[in-house]
Amino acid sequence: MAKPHGAGFVAPSSFHKKWILVILALFSVSTLIVLLFRATTESSCSDRSNYDRYRYVSKEEERAGAGKNGGSSGARVLNPLDFMKSKLVLLVSHELSLSGGPLLLMELAFLLRGVGAKVVWITYQKPTDSDEVIYSLENKMLDRGVQVFSAKGQKAIDTALNADLVVLNTAVAGKWLDTVLKDYVPLVLPKVLWWIHEMRGHYFKLEFVKHLPSVAGAMIDSHTTADYWKNRTKERLGIKMPETFVVHLGNSKELMGVAESSVAKRVLREHVRESLGVRNDDLLFAIINSVSRGKGQDLFLRAFHEALQLIKEKKLQVPPMHAIVVGSDMSAQTKFETELRSFVAEKKIQDHVHFINKTLTVAPYLASIDVLVQNSQARGECFGRITIEAMAFQLPVLGTAAGGTMEIVVNETTGLLHCVGKEGVTPLAKNIVKLATHVERRLTMGKKGYERVKERFLEHHMSERIALVLKEVLKKAKNQT
Repeated sequence: MAKPHGAGFVAPSSFHKKWILVILALFSVSTLIVLLFRATTESSCSDRSNYDRYRYVSKEEERAGAGKNGGSSGARVLNPLDFMKSKLVLLVSHELSLSGGPLLLMELAFLLRGVGAKVVWITYQKPTDSDEVIYSLENKMLDRGVQVFSAKGQKAIDTALNADLVVLNTAVAGKWLDTVLKDYVPLVLPKVLWWIHEMRGHYFKLEFVKHLPSVAGAMIDSHTTADYWKNRTKERLGIKMPETFVVHLGNSKELMGVAESSVAKRVLREHVRESLGVRNDDLLFAIINSVSRGKGQDLFLRAFHEALQLIKEKKLQVPPMHAIVVGSDMSAQTKFETELRSFVAEKKIQDHVHFINKTLTVAPYLASIDVLVQNSQARGECFGRITIEAMAFQLPVLGTAAGGTMEIVVNETTGLLHCVGKEGVTPLAKNIVKLATHVERRLTMGKKGYERVKERFLEHHMSERIALVLKEVLKKAKNQT
């Protein structure tokens, strides 16, 4: 069997332990690994979307909106969300888990709390039994001043009626409107911002999104996803999308702090590699997603094996190579994960493949690897937060030419793109060999990726983009009241 590794670390020296404790203390919810559970099954190689169809929050708009933030170095830097101070905001999540949607909404909650907004959180789908993850995340929110209410109580209804802004997070959250608000729905819709992250077709049901045309606006993480939603809602449901804003995400200050610390990265790199049993000069290609067919771990391992064969056949001189699969679930032992491990055993590459259990912190692994593989299939990722996190660590990205990845990775500059599906296996294998045999190219791509993150994918970029959307929605809500 391939080498399994838990999420924890082996005991380091006292010096390393101090550093790891300091580094891990920096992590906030925004640096939790976004292990998305949105597997997809269809295959396609889609072209870049037509950006003119949506209100994209451009860099020019960001600069105009943040114009007040300039001034001398001694002047106070204003937060672009300052106008939200004292505003009452209701955040409606379909679930509370470690998946991407809820974590992004929590991040928004903390950004709003940081400027003095009154923030209330409700979770529509909640298990009846106690859940350790939910308990932990709710307490994290309470500690930051976010109020947590029941989704079905009178408090939730009163908050929705009195709120300045209501944010529905994901398509499924739409069921909350009719189930709980009922006759009050028309009073709330004019102040609803619908934040959509899904790419799978089964979310296009009227029971989820029938009120979508009547809300103040929709906010989507990528142009590709916005294009998909516009076409799909029209063709399948016969409804029209509201004004749609495309807002790219940004890396948290905490993650950037680790990514930009050479000492932190060195300590994490040494420790993780020691725990994996690999040398400092070995080449590590990692895929960091929940293990599921839609995330393409099977195709990645096939490509990795093919790359090893190419290197052997061509007698290329490269350091020992390893494939790291972060996001396993050792307890579940799903059919898909069993298939992955069987493939590794069949090809006798156990010494080159390492499975790592789901983990709350992604930074240690980003500090320890050399290349990130973003191999999500079908329509790809809605955005793909792990991609910009990897680029912050100056890692080149080998990604599928689909979804949000095409809006993040500049092909041949910050990484290399390949087609989705089985036809993408050989191109990915060749790209693995390219980066394994060209050190300078690998390092240059990593530096270019970091520069791109600094230019457009930081927390303040995201705050500025969201601020412009919230201003539009608040203005629209006021005009319709």
